[in-house]
Amino acid sequence: MASGSEPVKNIVLVGRAGNGKSATGNSIIRRPIFTSGTQATGVTMTCQTFRTVTPGGSIINVIDTPGLFDLITKPDVISKEIVRCLALAEEGLHAVVLVLSVRTRITKEEEDSLCTLQILFGAKILDYLVVVFTGGDELDSDNQTLESYLSECPDFLKNIFSLCGHRKVLFYNRTKDEDQKNRQIQQLLDHVAAIGRRNGGKPFTEQMHRQIKEETMRHRKEEEEAEARYLATEIEQVKRGLKEEHERKMREMATMMEDVIKDAWEAHQRMLRLMDNMGSRKMCNIM
Repeated sequence: MASGSEPVKNIVLVGRAGNGKSATGNSIIRRPIFTSGTQATGVTMTCQTFRTVTPGGSIINVIDTPGLFDLITKPDVISKEIVRCLALAEEGLHAVVLVLSVRTRITKEEEDSLCTLQILFGAKILDYLVVVFTGGDELDSDNQTLESYLSECPDFLKNIFSLCGHRKVLFYNRTKDEDQKNRQIQQLLDHVAAIGRRNGGKPFTEQMHRQIKEETMRHRKEEEEAEARYLATEIEQVKRGLKEEHERKMREMATMMEDVIKDAWEAHQRMLRLMDNMGSRKMCNIM
């Protein structure tokens, strides 16, 4: 087991609903914690997290997200869940795992998902990106490799690979082969370690994340002070008041992010319409 002082690495799974984020999370932690299933609308409805110790002794905090970047997801839902996600990744994001599926064609919606990721977090987020493809079992049954599958991938995905250092892994979420399970997890963790070296060991953070962390720390400190100051019969009532205040401030931050999402997404759509009119659609470069 890792020591209590071992730093925790936060790994967040993002991507369209139905691509296998939850199944990938379960493969990483080697336990059926995240709700997974085959449904057109996706199964995960809110951010979930599970912390585990890897065979090598490092601690990872895996965060599964709903389809935050699906076109049908409303901005208020996106903003609330992103605030929740950043609160779960208290020290920052050590890796962002974009989950794609080889079972479906990579379409404009995937490109829009990547653009939304950059809209929300800036281009710097690509320095922390790993692309995981689910469906390795299907590729094997078709006598295909990931390289052959990607031989005709869209230009925007080729650009992503170039910008993220070609960090990609093929996952077999249905395999019973223990060696295969160990290999794919180790490949992913090797990429996470490479991200840490590239970024000087510093996790990804931005202004909203720092505000959430400050608010969370403030709330904890006030709870600790309440326990020391008030009688046992008063503590629960005081804590309820502190919790209500904390939740109000978190809602305010979610509303702020919702406004940013709406403005940025409208600007992005205007840009795409302009580029379509010019007859040249290129990958978006946000910030």
